[in-house]
Amino acid sequence: MEDCIFCKIINKEIPAEIVSEDEDILAFKDVNPIAPVHFLIIPKKHIESVADLEESEELLAGKMVVKAKKLAEKVDISKDGYRLLFRVGAHGGQEVPHMHLHLIGGSKMVEDIYPLPEKI
Repeated sequence: MEDCIFCKIINKEIPAEIVSEDEDILAFKDVNPIAPVHFLIIPKKHIESVADLEESEELLAGKMVVKAKKLAEKVDISKDGYRLLFRVGAHGGQEVPHMHLHLIGGSKMVEDIYPLPEKI
């Protein structure tokens, strides 16, 4: 997608502090972190949101989660815990129309930043 900021990062048209990259996904530091560790993990294929995932892309979504786990281990936040967050669409708070997974950790999460629902 031509105007997608994450596609531009993937294509190295916009700089980012990349922490991991392979043929399918890219992980980089969030420019507006809310915790000591705040990475974004994105597919190199442009998929607008989780709502747009096709069944054929389920392995890609799983690979993103596994990459987040490995990055959490690499930066030594696994023991104390971390948060993984997909935001989907406007009501979910998604700001960039390119599917992305937030890896957030390195300190105790404050619920007023990302409040959890009382009941699901």
